[in-house]
Amino acid sequence: MSAIVAGTAAPTTAATRRPRGGLFRAVLHNRKAMVGAALLLLFILLAAFPHLFVPWLHGDPRAIGDTPLAKPSGAHWLGTTGLGQDVYAELVYSTRESLVIAIVAGLGATILSVIIGVSAAYLGGFADDGLSMLTDVFLVLPTFPLIIVLATYAGKGNLTVIIIVLILTGWSYGARQMRAQALSLRNRDFLESARVRGERSSYIIVVEVLPTMTSLIVANFLGAALYSVLTAAGLQFLGLGDPNSLSWGTMLYWAQNQGALVNGLPAWALSPGLAVALLGVSFALLNYAFDEISNPALRPVRRRRARSAS
Repeated sequence: MSAIVAGTAAPTTAATRRPRGGLFRAVLHNRKAMVGAALLLLFILLAAFPHLFVPWLHGDPRAIGDTPLAKPSGAHWLGTTGLGQDVYAELVYSTRESLVIAIVAGLGATILSVIIGVSAAYLGGFADDGLSMLTDVFLVLPTFPLIIVLATYAGKGNLTVIIIVLILTGWSYGARQMRAQALSLRNRDFLESARVRGERSSYIIVVEVLPTMTSLIVANFLGAALYSVLTAAGLQFLGLGDPNSLSWGTMLYWAQNQGALVNGLPAWALSPGLAVALLGVSFALLNYAFDEISNPALRPVRRRRARSAS
């Protein structure tokens, strides 16, 4: 009897470990994932160690300089602002706030999506009806006008308020995806076995359901982070952020207000927009990659690509 138990336990353990290794290998062999990860790693290094990329700067990059509206040169690679601040230094130091907004708001929206979507699918009945109705309401709301109203009246210029607004307006689409995926798993044999063992619903959701949705959860986080980056930059460009903060959206706001293009300083206006675009591209590439990994319909395509490459 013990031999039979041991023989059945070994495949179960291997089966639980295989998806992790398979997911890691799939990421390594996906070009979109590797390019997106390289870009994201660069922005993480810029946010964590900005002084390494601006070694000549000693002090606050927002400090007023002596050469306002200077064009790009050896001393100022991207020129200076109307107050003589080095545009390149501001661009590097602004990475941190923009990346924090993306990660924190994306993570918050993803957690909310998982809680509402998976709970609705697994619990069913009135809970499913109520949570699905709530999700549908947020899906049909005009998102950007709502964000402007909330950010204006809840606390203009407050970074915490902007992050909370992004979370509250960015979870509904992911919750719909989570619910659809969880519904397909609700009647699987391993969940029925957990119910027969008398496991609690919270245990089944956390231990049994969520590990099978890892790829979808990661893809949802990346999509929410992309949404947060672009929306936060738009809000700050419209003047709804803190005008004294260091962020790419605020740089765009001041470049527009001080006439960067009119004064012949396109680098001041274009560089923060390019940084927002590249960070968005990194999240988008990773999102597409994890979508390919988690979507069974795309797996044969990846296999054919791998065979042709070999």
